[in-house]
Amino acid sequence: MDNKRGTPQIDLREQLDLFNGVRPIHLFHESHTPLKGYGGAKGRPIDFVIIRENCEGLFSDRLTPRPPNRDFETDTMKITRRGAERVCREAFKLALNRRKHCTLVDKANVLPSMAFFRKIFDEVAGEFPTVSTDRVYVDAMALFMVQRPESLDAMVTENMFGDILSDLGAGIIGGMGMAPSADVGETYGLFQPAHGTAPTMAGKGIANPIATNLSVAMMLEWLDRPETLRGARSITDAVTRVLDNSDHRTADLGGKISTAQMGNLVCQALS
Repeated sequence: MDNKRGTPQIDLREQLDLFNGVRPIHLFHESHTPLKGYGGAKGRPIDFVIIRENCEGLFSDRLTPRPPNRDFETDTMKITRRGAERVCREAFKLALNRRKHCTLVDKANVLPSMAFFRKIFDEVAGEFPTVSTDRVYVDAMALFMVQRPESLDAMVTENMFGDILSDLGAGIIGGMGMAPSADVGETYGLFQPAHGTAPTMAGKGIANPIATNLSVAMMLEWLDRPETLRGARSITDAVTRVLDNSDHRTADLGGKISTAQMGNLVCQALS
């Protein structure tokens, strides 16, 4: 298999140094989640964010030439001090503007690279004394995301772990059509829904546009000007008002609203 093809998204992250992968997980309506007792006036909220290191980890040597015809293959989990410091620092900054709790997700009991990541996380934590912390193994976090997602706030993790947990997070709030994302570096930012192109949906009018709408809101917030911040709030508020009505659901959420109809509803809520 040619591992140099079919990964433009990863290429952009690495070439533009978009190390900070932000994946918000927010439940808008109780009808969207497969979990019982979440959302609605009496249900528990789901509102946390996964910060994924985008440029290292288990993806680090994916383009390294491999000797042909050998009967084994390896991938390297690369964690550098610089990479771990900067993504942990961004996670703590984000936690400061949320509920002031940051969780490291790792596998430090097995992998020396993850023990190193934990060491750096602990050092960076000292810069943020008002943010409480904990450390959770990745397998346990998969369990907690299903059993008690309301307890989670901001979490930071390695590239592959973040890739997997982000999809699990999307699953508990309605699916990939509800999952926006941001890939941000020191200079550039890339904003898009976390799902792929979904060619099997092309032309059918059944795709959910909400993740795209929310990704635009994230972009406007990142631009960080008074007018863009107002725009970000307006989009998020409009999406919230639309999704408050349980009849406003696209096919992925079990409804019959088309892509265009959902988009029009959000536009109307903006006006």
